[in-house]
Amino acid sequence: MSDSSAFSGIALPSLTLSARLGEVAAHLAAPLTDRLTEEQRALTLGIARRLVGEAAAALGAGIDAAVLWRDWLAQGLPGAERLAAPCFARAEEHRWRALPAPHRDTSSPVDGTSDEGAADVPPAAPQAPLTPVDKAYLDLTIADRRRFDALGNPCIAVADLDPEIYRALLGDVVEWQAHAGVDTNAVAELDDAACAAAARQAPESGIDAAAAAYHTALVADGALSDAAAAAAMRHDWPALIGLAAAAHRRPYGEMALALVSAEAAALPPLLAPLRIDHGAIAPIEASLARVPARALAGAPEGEG
Repeated sequence: MSDSSAFSGIALPSLTLSARLGEVAAHLAAPLTDRLTEEQRALTLGIARRLVGEAAAALGAGIDAAVLWRDWLAQGLPGAERLAAPCFARAEEHRWRALPAPHRDTSSPVDGTSDEGAADVPPAAPQAPLTPVDKAYLDLTIADRRRFDALGNPCIAVADLDPEIYRALLGDVVEWQAHAGVDTNAVAELDDAACAAAARQAPESGIDAAAAAYHTALVADGALSDAAAAAAMRHDWPALIGLAAAAHRRPYGEMALALVSAEAAALPPLLAPLRIDHGAIAPIEASLARVPARALAGAPEGEG
């Protein structure tokens, strides 16, 4: 399967992960068949459904996203291999992040105040303007929040989706509507709407840009390794993934999947550009070990 990884330039770490992406693509192509674990299936389908809904909404109010999804759920999603990697990466990242963090440090790197101790802190004086590092972290947090819907379910922000995948998805929605019997003029209008939606996506800034800005600010401040180690200790996985992605110049989703599928021996090379020591890697390794049914690099196919 040549296209199950939609990440440009990704080096899949194992046959197991490649096979798992193949299973995701097959599942999206035939969603009513049983593949993956129940949790992986529900998360991946939910992420795909929300993404399809976003594409339908971008084309205007004339498309019934619920009917569209029911049809595709029964018949299989067109372009399933394109959607497999980003949807699976988002699902696996969410499973990792959903794990409870024992003795988690909930302090914010911006103000250093924990949620538990907030009630004991006297009213603060008017704050000075945020430093470049603090502002960049805040922007990263905002970009990450856009990767959830209003109910807190994981999704893929349009700004974070590969433009080619987004254009293809818009085209698939237009084609579905055309087959529903709309007239030629309506189809032409939908084609124009798809072009406009793709054009709107181009200047949007997503989590990749926010992560790169945070990484740049930390490097300029000489604080990259300390910030990365602190993120690991407090289980701030979006910050850690974003910094690693920016350091490797790889997309956030690609780095998330690389980390969540990494065996312990693969973590130091992945995190080497952040210059954190083994003590900071230990909580990452321990947390990842608790994620069930991971597609582990180096595991024989059928395991992990």
